[in-house]
Amino acid sequence: MNNDKKAEKCPMELAMELISRKWVIQILRDMFFGKKRFNEFKDGKPNLSNKVLSNCLKEMEENGLISRNNDEDKQIIEYTLTDKGKKLNKVVYELAMFTLTTDLGNEFYDDETKIELENIFKNTLINN
Repeated sequence: MNNDKKAEKCPMELAMELISRKWVIQILRDMFFGKKRFNEFKDGKPNLSNKVLSNCLKEMEENGLISRNNDEDKQIIEYTLTDKGKKLNKVVYELAMFTLTTDLGNEFYDDETKIELENIFKNTLINN
């Protein structure tokens, strides 16, 4: 690889391109918490249309973050994290911790909720 190619994009920029698109980080979080099906990803996201979700899942699959598994007998489609997608567990965890630890004025969460969320994210994303 020549120096011009190396200077075009840094590794952090490439990583951010994978997860910064709208809904990607929420879907990753959902998958780390065990959601696998289309309608499960829509739960709690009233502004997420079927078309947008479908496009987002397709893009995540094309980027190697998830795989689409079709059980033709049961007519069920499930999505699972690939090894590449699973490696984002610490990134998702650190993003959550950043918000929880910098919310000093309790603008978003009270102290009790912060502790509860920290434990949930730690147990789900780091300890598994």
